[in-house]
Amino acid sequence: MGSVTSPISDRRATVALFSRLRTVQGQSDPFPLYAELRSRGDVSPAPWGGFLVTGFSACDQVLRSNTWLEPDTSWRERQGERTRWSAPSSREISRTLPALNPPEHTRVRRAAGTFDRGTIEQIGSRVSRIVDRLLDSLMDQLHTGEADFAALVGEELPIATIGDWLGLPSADWSRLRELTHDQVFTQELLPSASQLARSDVAMAELRAYFLDLVAQRRTRLGDDPVSRWIRTWDELEPDQDKADEAVYFLALFVLLAALETTSTLLSTMALLLVEDPDRWSLLAEQPDLVPAFVEESLRYDPPTHVISRVAAQDCVLEGVEVRADEMVHLMVGAAHRDPARFSAPDRFDLSRGPGHLAFSGGIHYCLGAPLARLEAQTLLTRMITHLPRLTLVR
Repeated sequence: MGSVTSPISDRRATVALFSRLRTVQGQSDPFPLYAELRSRGDVSPAPWGGFLVTGFSACDQVLRSNTWLEPDTSWRERQGERTRWSAPSSREISRTLPALNPPEHTRVRRAAGTFDRGTIEQIGSRVSRIVDRLLDSLMDQLHTGEADFAALVGEELPIATIGDWLGLPSADWSRLRELTHDQVFTQELLPSASQLARSDVAMAELRAYFLDLVAQRRTRLGDDPVSRWIRTWDELEPDQDKADEAVYFLALFVLLAALETTSTLLSTMALLLVEDPDRWSLLAEQPDLVPAFVEESLRYDPPTHVISRVAAQDCVLEGVEVRADEMVHLMVGAAHRDPARFSAPDRFDLSRGPGHLAFSGGIHYCLGAPLARLEAQTLLTRMITHLPRLTLVR
């Protein structure tokens, strides 16, 4: 006679799995645990409500369909007080571009502009200079034997790139990077009360910083992005205070989007390069594989492992009924190892074609994807051509 797993025991198993994911070992290598989760089906109930989506096809479907929405300000308000969604930092982040739904998302995205080819070419020369400077600093440290790549390069390149582009004083970069690290807790899957408190404090300081920046730029408009956004919003919004707040949210979004995920990508990419000497040799011999290396890094271990959406209406996802307003957590890190989509998914393979979800999809496809790729490709090219082969200190 066969046995049937009860919902209670299944829930307990999922809770235990997430407890393991939050350990140091689980954080360093979550993929075996993702495989366990994926074995329960492409869509499975989350212990705290809503659903976990681990199949690539289902994640891709959600990201590309207008049946699914961002958990925006109004959705968060409906969750009530004394929830993670009512935290000041959560409410604040819900007013930035990635958390908006149409038609407001459409309006704000048009006002933001894009990292088009001309902008990327303009930033590209700056990125090259910044990378050369940071790698020189890394080499100076390596003369003593060891150096922290993440601290010297991975963390520095994104803030130097976006800080320079926005015209932010270099003296402020270190503090802005610290604040970005603290605010990110409000965007995580299961933040603790203490983590949310840190996010609240960081977000308040970021708000004060960028509102002051907007006020300063308004007194002397230039050709920088913040000045351009001020001109754009002055045409869209007759209330100057509302216009200035809209510019603040754009500047905040650009900073947050440019730092945390790109820093993670750069450090992950460097680790994948140095942990296998054959990879370094291959790139040194075939530098035209640099873009493929960046894309496979994004698939193999994406900077963001979870993307959340809510159902706009009652629907069925992979045979599972989802009610309107219910949340699904797209486990992108698990989906990127889905054997139904990728052959030998646990192998780092430069021959794969593009097709990952690291930059999301649909109308919310990452605005800064071209910039992240530019930084990663520039850094990787310089590393294999200007540095002696690095080794990993374990």
